Amino acid sequence: MMMKKPLTLLIAAPRGFCAGVDRAINIVELALQRYGAPVYVRHEIVHNKFVVDNLKSKGAVFVKELDEVPDGVPVVFSAHGVPKAVPARAEQRGLSYLDATCPLVSKVHRQAERHVEKGKHILFIGHAGHPEVIGTFGQVSEGEMTLIETAEDAERIAPQDPANLAFLTQTTLSVDDTAEIVSILQRRFPTITGPKGEDICYATSNRQAAVKDIARRCQAMLVIGAPNSSNSVRLVEVAEREGIAARLVGRATDIDLAWLEGVETLGITAGASAPEVLVREVFDFLALHFDVREEPVEGVVERMVFKLPRGLEAA
Repeated sequence: MMMKKPLTLLIAAPRGFCAGVDRAINIVELALQRYGAPVYVRHEIVHNKFVVDNLKSKGAVFVKELDEVPDGVPVVFSAHGVPKAVPARAEQRGLSYLDATCPLVSKVHRQAERHVEKGKHILFIGHAGHPEVIGTFGQVSEGEMTLIETAEDAERIAPQDPANLAFLTQTTLSVDDTAEIVSILQRRFPTITGPKGEDICYATSNRQAAVKDIARRCQAMLVIGAPNSSNSVRLVEVAEREGIAARLVGRATDIDLAWLEGVETLGITAGASAPEVLVREVFDFLALHFDVREEPVEGVVERMVFKLPRGLEAA
């Protein structure tokens, strides 16, 4: 019998579900209990195939646009937030809807409205095409906001009224990249106003810090998450910047054992929409092939909990 090679696992803390994801999944499950299936969900509730498939099996139906929702059934809006036109259209059609937008994203939406009311043009730092960005742009009229994706964009942008600007950011960006972009904007436009606190959410920042913390002690890192999950993709980038090989995997079946050749210490983390059961699945899979030893990792303890929308608490 072949001896299994030893493999030390450093499992990042914190990792996995954040309070906004927890709340969004809960909203769909409670809606199913209260209204019965089907409950329609506009866009993936959170960016994770395992979570979405699990909710599908309970009777949730995921659609890209509101037009695909039939009359008379409840619809849930995803954690990423939606443009204002979406709930307005739902009301026109008399659809009952539940908004699972993360409260930290809603906070950015309100800031956008306030800046526009004060007559400011907003420079929004984020990734084109991401549903959170589409949702935030949809809070204000067209032309009130300009997208900044990179440091180069920040250097090149030529606003009409440079003295009357504000900036906001997507909640799931790279902390380091965003700090660089913000410093460029502040250097170029000294009067630009920004959020009082950080728009990048606590969970994104904490997960990136946890990756940096263990990256120093391992040769490679697996990030459990979806390719369309912004915060998960950022975790891969953070690990690579720390000088180690990193890969994004959806679940254990995506792990390429050849890639682990020569790795003695492996870091594992999970994006904010990846459930802990997938972390355990990865652990069990590695234990079949290696003599694994998990080293405990201390990290920030997250105690954030978000209230459910009115009308669902009772459910």
